[in-house]
Amino acid sequence: MIDFNRVFAMVYRYWLSMKHNYDRIGDMFYWPAMDLFIWGLTGLYFAKLSGVNEHTIEILLTGLIYWLVIWRAQYEITTNLLSEMWDRNLINIFVSPLRISEWIVSVMLFGFIKVLISIAFSAGLAAILYHYPLFMYGFYTVPIVFSLIMTGWTAGFIVAGFLIRYGQKIQTLGWTGVAVIMPFCVLYYPMSILPVWAQKVAMFVPSSYMFEGMREIIFTGRMSYDKFYISFGLNIVYLILAIWFFNFMFQKAKKIGLERL
Repeated sequence: MIDFNRVFAMVYRYWLSMKHNYDRIGDMFYWPAMDLFIWGLTGLYFAKLSGVNEHTIEILLTGLIYWLVIWRAQYEITTNLLSEMWDRNLINIFVSPLRISEWIVSVMLFGFIKVLISIAFSAGLAAILYHYPLFMYGFYTVPIVFSLIMTGWTAGFIVAGFLIRYGQKIQTLGWTGVAVIMPFCVLYYPMSILPVWAQKVAMFVPSSYMFEGMREIIFTGRMSYDKFYISFGLNIVYLILAIWFFNFMFQKAKKIGLERL
């Protein structure tokens, strides 16, 4: 049984830690802003250069903003785990009454809050700089964002499983782990331009259906519901397996000894 008092206590702890860590605050706003400045202007240039597609900048900004949802959801799980390792605090947390299931829920909830902040900031900045239509996806926005968050959580728990087992020697995965699926998410291009083998891989990546669907909305104003069904179906299966994997690796790490982390 999950005690939500302990869950909210951990969320509050991570929130306080973030408030006093300018690195963590900076990466919420600085890098998204830089990406929007650079790639937004690049998109405007190529759109003007080609003169063939009025939706070029919308497609590019959509890829940038909504990829941030996946990356942020993964990043919050892995970096909060790493921060406990860096502070030599992992044992202190898990000798307390806190259960592993409660820690999992707390990092998911904290990541969800930060995703909402990041996407609101990025979309608002894009609207100011490039007149990006904030409500272009209408009521589709909520399921799209939630599906992408689930993809990020899945990647986060898989990477966290390796981190809890093998320690800080592979800590670079905490920032880069989810990037392995980036080419198959079809952020800026249709799945059809990928090589045949890559198309087969992309069909098993839940977020590819969301990015295909968002381009479908840009061009037609609607999105076929089968993309939602496939994306959520894959996400649910993957997320259950990812949480099981993290718990399995955590139990193995406990047997070896958490003090080594």
